Amino acid sequence: MKIIRLTTFLVPPRWCFLRIDTDAGISGWGEPVVEGRAHTVAAAVDELSDYLIGKDPHHIEDLWSVMYRAGFYRGGPILMSAIAGIDQALWDIKGKDLGRPVYDLLGGPVRDRIRVYSWIGGDRPADTARAAMEAVARGFTAVKMNATEEMQYVDSFDKVERVLANVQAVRDAVGPHVGLGLDFHGRVHKPMAKVLMRELEPYKLMFIEEPVLSEYLECIPELASISPAPIALGERLYSRYDFKRVLETGGVDILQPDPSHAGGITETRKIAAMAEAYDVAIALHCPLGPIALAANLQIDAVSHNAFIQEQSLGIHYNASNDLLDYVSDRSVFAYQDGYVTMPTGPGLGITVNEEYVAERAAEGHRWRNPLWRHADGSVAEW
Repeated sequence: MKIIRLTTFLVPPRWCFLRIDTDAGISGWGEPVVEGRAHTVAAAVDELSDYLIGKDPHHIEDLWSVMYRAGFYRGGPILMSAIAGIDQALWDIKGKDLGRPVYDLLGGPVRDRIRVYSWIGGDRPADTARAAMEAVARGFTAVKMNATEEMQYVDSFDKVERVLANVQAVRDAVGPHVGLGLDFHGRVHKPMAKVLMRELEPYKLMFIEEPVLSEYLECIPELASISPAPIALGERLYSRYDFKRVLETGGVDILQPDPSHAGGITETRKIAAMAEAYDVAIALHCPLGPIALAANLQIDAVSHNAFIQEQSLGIHYNASNDLLDYVSDRSVFAYQDGYVTMPTGPGLGITVNEEYVAERAAEGHRWRNPLWRHADGSVAEW
């Protein structure tokens, strides 16, 4: 079997899909994307195709090494996301060829379902509380929300009070036993992270995500010593070498690699195994499309330290298209009682609606994240 073609599709709301075709008539799908840089990642996929055309798609580990090591420059969000989507598609081909789910080829599942959480949003506490209640009514037992909008290095306490009011509203709405993740989103710097963490103790949070940007890993042990909840981060890290620094620095309890950014199934599984050796949990990052979610679940199925999975159904980004629009069988992600069942079909376990993908790719997208500024006019972290 030989690879004959790689085709990317930029589809709304902000995703990039990849199909790899073979001379045996078997095609595999992946999701190589950096949100807001989809065109750039698609260009990187095209460049990497020079290493892949004519090669045997079964040789995944070798092809991964070629894509990563054959170029003098390596790592980073664009290259690793391009590799990630290609890697997902190669595993999809291999699973389809052998008639088995990818997780069977990785040693077999350690679980048949995994807990999922729903992102909730809103401009005011009442809006966020309503969104939380709606998520719980749909069967979710855990939710995640952004902690704050823009926040200066040292900011006024009224912004802290707004955070607390929002969290309190959600807790009042759903009670003490629904899991609540609070995402600082890298918007908060160390001085205010220390203030927020001390004030958040009463709310029994499931985790605090990206209390500071990953560039400031040296701050994490200090923050961990005062944090009222496990610390999670990793969506903006791209390889086992990035995560090695996290694990060596300490203070992080939950790693959140994104298998569409961190080198695909091949690399993310290695990251999960590294985390297990440090008794650190995994909660894979996935605010993306159905191919990405299917790839995530293959890793969850074989990773003992995976405890919860992000997914994008109904997320605020998905205004024009949602998670299930691009799959032929919308029941493939069977959410029930706050869990999702692992897909049992061959490869990634989903069937992409190729006709609809082509239709929406004709429209495409040029999604960009918002540009925020502080009151003094300086650029704020989004």
